[in-house]
Amino acid sequence: MSIFLGLGAMGSALAGAVRPAVVWNRDPRRARPFSEHAAVAGTVEKAIIADGPIIVCLFDHHSVHQVLDPVAADLTGRTVINLTTTTPDESRELAAWADGHGIAFLDGAILAVPEMIGKPGAAIFYSGSESVFTEHRDLLDRWGESTFFGADAGLASLYDMAMLTGMYTMFAGFMHGAAMLAAEGVPATEFAQRQAPFLAAMTGGLLEYAATIDSGDYAGPGQQSLRFTDAALSALLRATTGQGVSTEVLRPVHDLVRRQIDAGHGDLGTARIFEELRSTR
Repeated sequence: MSIFLGLGAMGSALAGAVRPAVVWNRDPRRARPFSEHAAVAGTVEKAIIADGPIIVCLFDHHSVHQVLDPVAADLTGRTVINLTTTTPDESRELAAWADGHGIAFLDGAILAVPEMIGKPGAAIFYSGSESVFTEHRDLLDRWGESTFFGADAGLASLYDMAMLTGMYTMFAGFMHGAAMLAAEGVPATEFAQRQAPFLAAMTGGLLEYAATIDSGDYAGPGQQSLRFTDAALSALLRATTGQGVSTEVLRPVHDLVRRQIDAGHGDLGTARIFEELRSTR
């Protein structure tokens, strides 16, 4: 038996892939579709009476505490798998909270939309208790490809956040390009049909950038210099302004490159912007 707390779009997808189950949601209307194949609990207290892992998929870090804090004493000796989107530090805080209450804790980061759960392409990263990951691997694998990153409960979230950064900036770049073409009456759909395969091809360059970053050699042969990138971005900014489009998306990247050049690194590879972005703690 698995217990699901939270039946938003993602929570419902997770619970829908598991039998048998106990489900609870703050708004009971979201639990009604589960009444034929799951036990619907009216309260969190009643939901956790059942044996089995407790899967939490709520709105945010604060919501997890709102739901679990009142029943913390009843969770001692139990297993909690958190699939709520939380930052690395929030995940670590939850792990420390769980440890303080004698709760076995596993944190998960979902790399999928609800419609993908249980289908090829869905993936979930985990970190925290390895014993929980191992014991409940069959359950976890029902939702997607499961990967464990270690005892640091914040690592799954950190990987997730790092990957989402690339996704959202890519989407913003697409919308910027679509806005440029919209000024000439080109539909976004037509642009997407050309942009998608181009971006897919460009991702091949990520491994080259990664090798450069890991080596720390930004003067090696074949690298696009910061000066060249500055010229390209400057042209993009001029074209953007010419189309009457905001430069908000491109300007920070251009400014980052310019700072590297002003610091005397203009002849080095563009990957050197990593050194300015990296954590110094």
